[in-house]
Amino acid sequence: MAYKGKGVLTGLAVLMLLLVLVNILISLGNQSLRMEVNERQQFLAQSMQLEGLHREIVTVLATVALKTNNDQLKSLLASQGINLGQSPPPAAGAK
Repeated sequence: MAYKGKGVLTGLAVLMLLLVLVNILISLGNQSLRMEVNERQQFLAQSMQLEGLHREIVTVLATVALKTNNDQLKSLLASQGINLGQSPPPAAGAK
């Protein structure tokens, strides 16, 4: 009878040890995920800070392109999806 109780306690101790190890592994995985999320949040915060500067640069470039009629600058802005407010040339064959 004493051996049966000892076996049950040993089994429970082994099970508890396994659960502790699983908990440690999950905690390590969770920690690496938190670090990745923090890096992404930092990147987003820095991007938000630079958004105003980027907008000002694009505005200045667009203004210079229109004032100087610089085709290279206009094509550079167009390649980035920035419309300078000019109507597109009429399509060939369209009347």
